[in-house]
Amino acid sequence: MVATVVCISRAMYTGAENIAHEVAQELGFRYVDEEIVERAAQKRGLQAAEVASAERRKNFLVQALEEIADQGSDLVAYFANNKEATRPSDELRNLIRQAIQETADEGRVVIVAHAASYALARRKQVLRVLITGSEFGRVMKWAPTAGGASPTEAGEAIRASDAARADYLRRFYDVKQESPSDYDLTVSVDSLKPASIRELVLQAARLVD
Repeated sequence: MVATVVCISRAMYTGAENIAHEVAQELGFRYVDEEIVERAAQKRGLQAAEVASAERRKNFLVQALEEIADQGSDLVAYFANNKEATRPSDELRNLIRQAIQETADEGRVVIVAHAASYALARRKQVLRVLITGSEFGRVMKWAPTAGGASPTEAGEAIRASDAARADYLRRFYDVKQESPSDYDLTVSVDSLKPASIRELVLQAARLVD
């Protein structure tokens, strides 16, 4: 049986977007990334930027603690002076999940990012892929081709991006620690070339139960 949906999660500096485009082309599927945010926004008449900010927003308590440390204030003062900190964002998060599910319903699609592998965890004919790598491997192999960042700058960007991904998974799906077992296929760019990763994904997509 062939997968009707391929979800590709990726760490920064892995070249996963190019791989996903090639997988979609080979399978004759649509490639979807920002369309998820746009679809979620349309459902509530929001601007896409509003929904995207919900995806990037840190847990409000983490923000609070950071600001408290910076300003030397206390919790009571923080919440008294920051009404927006407690405003629920569950509706926007649910909109994103729904957009992923509706996109999957249409079938024949490669969905990149947005933790789609978790949103579609119980679905049949869905292949869940994680493309990752060590910080060193990503700095050495990919950072030089991604804007000319120095190794130090690339390492800092990778650590910030990895932390943001972990925070996103905690807030949206209560994932305390991302694990290879959360995916059907986990591959590393440390020792595999893009063409090899693409072929692995294609083979797996054609063998899904």
